[in-house]
Amino acid sequence: MGWLWAIIVGFVLGLIAKALIPGKQHSPLWLTTICGMLGAIAGNAIARGFGVESTRGIDWSRHAFQLVAAVIIVFLVDMAYMATLGKKKHAA
Repeated sequence: MGWLWAIIVGFVLGLIAKALIPGKQHSPLWLTTICGMLGAIAGNAIARGFGVESTRGIDWSRHAFQLVAAVIIVFLVDMAYMATLGKKKHAA
């Protein structure tokens, strides 16, 4: 069940990150989901580094770290995608 939640959270974080980034992103949905999953992992690690491991109720600060990390990762991966595979795919 842990992997299912990781995929769901990654999907949601990736979509929110794509919505927050200005302009059009060309990366496919599966890549956005993986970026969201990586953002969740990185955000948890950063939050832990700041001393926010777990709190009572909804852990908004940890979720904020996850979202910021997901936005950065989606942005960087989309740039790399367009620099490599995207140009070939859109040129055809």
